Amino acid sequence: MVGYDPRAQRSPLRAQEAALAGSAAGMVTRAIISPLDVIKIRFQLQIESLSSTTPGGKYRGLLQAARCIHTEEGLAAFWKGHVPAQLLSICYGAVQFTTFEFLTKAVHDITPFDSQTSGMHFLCGGLAACSATVTCQPLDTLRTRFAAQGEPKLYKNLTDGVRTMWRSEGVLTFYRGLSPVLIAVFPYAGMQFFFYNVFKRLMAPPPSVGKSRESLRTIVCGSAAGMISKTVTYPLDLFKKRLQVGGFEEARIQFGEVRRYRGLADCMAQISREEGVRGFFKGLSPSLLKAALSTGLTFFCYELFLNAFRDLKDLNGRAAER
Repeated sequence: MVGYDPRAQRSPLRAQEAALAGSAAGMVTRAIISPLDVIKIRFQLQIESLSSTTPGGKYRGLLQAARCIHTEEGLAAFWKGHVPAQLLSICYGAVQFTTFEFLTKAVHDITPFDSQTSGMHFLCGGLAACSATVTCQPLDTLRTRFAAQGEPKLYKNLTDGVRTMWRSEGVLTFYRGLSPVLIAVFPYAGMQFFFYNVFKRLMAPPPSVGKSRESLRTIVCGSAAGMISKTVTYPLDLFKKRLQVGGFEEARIQFGEVRRYRGLADCMAQISREEGVRGFFKGLSPSLLKAALSTGLTFFCYELFLNAFRDLKDLNGRAAER
């Protein structure tokens, strides 16, 4: 089970083990889900309707967008911004899971509450995600801009992107969209850990179940938790993406209409007025696929790497006893 468990028979995790397992889980997951992430970002940034029945925008559906991106920009376009995205995932996974393990242990050591309850996982998961978000927000802004730009590229590489943004827009541009993401990330991550804990308990197998069935259970529980969490908090993710590309309009013209927003409230008002309520959920279909894959794989990989570390420690311990 994810999080500190005082009833566990195996030795507790060290902070560096949780960080390594979280980083590795984030890295593996990011490499797999990157194409869905690129399509989702393109959908979120499109002002025109995504409907195939009333075409007006560049992208009109998941398959059509995939074909369009592949035809115009090549297969590598599905991994645009992959370097900052990988740095983001590695950093985010390390900070989030290390903080989560620390917080659940602190709950057990300092308070009278059970650190393995779903409610405690919601609270600790939300706080852990907020700390990871503040730490990694500049990488998320870079990832969004690289995924959003078409051809020819405005930023040639990661270094050029950082230098250009710093000189033309200032250091605060790396934290564009931070307010909506902080508002969204606490309930989003909290619900991920909450529902993962709930589903793991509901689907608890008998002791005789093999490792393959246990791995499938982890992926299913994580995927369900990710989809529920993403649906509830999705509009705030869209607002964040729109705000992150402010000042980046030059690279967006070929994709259709562009808008400038003065802040979160103005962004919400313009989308509501021009695109309607459905505008708040643009890109939801690839986001749900991404959320199911990424959350399921993240929890699966995290537990996989943790068990590997524990097995290695047990092996070394037995070898030392001899």
